Amino acid sequence: MADSIEQPKVAVLFGGDGYIGRNLILRLAQNRLFDHLIVADINKSEASEVFYEKHNIQHIKCDVRHPINQIPIVDFDPVNSWIFNFAAIHREPGHDFREYFDTNVPGAKNVVEFAEKIGVKNIFFTSSIAPYGRSEDQRTENSSLYPETAYGISKALAEEIHQKWLATDKSKRLIIVRPSVIFGPNDPGNVYRMISSLKKGTFILPNGGNIVKAYGYVYGLIDSILFTIKKQERLILYNYAESALEPLNKMVKIAKEELEINKPVLKLPVPLLVLIAFCVQVMFRIIGKKTDIHPVRVKKAGFPTNIKSEYLQANGFEFRYDFRSALRHWKGVSPEDFQ
Repeated sequence: MADSIEQPKVAVLFGGDGYIGRNLILRLAQNRLFDHLIVADINKSEASEVFYEKHNIQHIKCDVRHPINQIPIVDFDPVNSWIFNFAAIHREPGHDFREYFDTNVPGAKNVVEFAEKIGVKNIFFTSSIAPYGRSEDQRTENSSLYPETAYGISKALAEEIHQKWLATDKSKRLIIVRPSVIFGPNDPGNVYRMISSLKKGTFILPNGGNIVKAYGYVYGLIDSILFTIKKQERLILYNYAESALEPLNKMVKIAKEELEINKPVLKLPVPLLVLIAFCVQVMFRIIGKKTDIHPVRVKKAGFPTNIKSEYLQANGFEFRYDFRSALRHWKGVSPEDFQ
């Protein structure tokens, strides 16, 4: 009697050409955790194309706002294969109110319908801490949700869609991560903008910086993804922020020490910063140019986001990257970011 052929384990990464997806697929390829890797994304960068060819990763152009029919998966192990759903509109401000709902909600519906159609039993969904809303109190996975923005509301709705998929079959597994602000090599996000402003001497601490702004280093986030998919719980919902967090003024102090920055830092109240940002917006609009300085972004800078990764702490996850360690690691793997 011939030996049965083991079915291949497949990972499909929707939105996999984004920042978190690119970092995850690199680790998956290095560790050979799956037999076949598929990136389903509306975009494909030139750098990614070279990497995909090197590691035999398949890229399929896919817009999750529409029903997903273009991914041909026939022979695979449905019990040990995974769908990773990173696809979303997230930059805020940057989109019209309705755009968050036009992408994040139907995107979730179409991904879970695809999972149902092909029979895959495992989904990993990237949500956000935005559904928690503003709070000076620490938020854990058991805290109530008070989303205040289109992005936060749409992400809360997307979580519900994934949980409804889970409820239809006891053999399914769902992991939802609510990541804080993620930063790291080759990412021009909030932490990199802070460092650039510190180097130029233009960084301003809102209200003196005595607030906690939750953050997570991308390498630590990827560690947490690999950690949780090895667990056995049917549903895992967890926050990702480093442990322990530093307040914003301490983050600035650490960045200046690690990067040898001697420029002064201004401290101004948030209402004054919002007024300045509004005036800058008007000036740039008059001259026909764009600027990243935006009143909404300034208000967000003054919002506390004190997030605790209670699930990971309770289950023995190793947090390897406090803010100082993350900066040192970042400098080691991508020194060109700091030139």
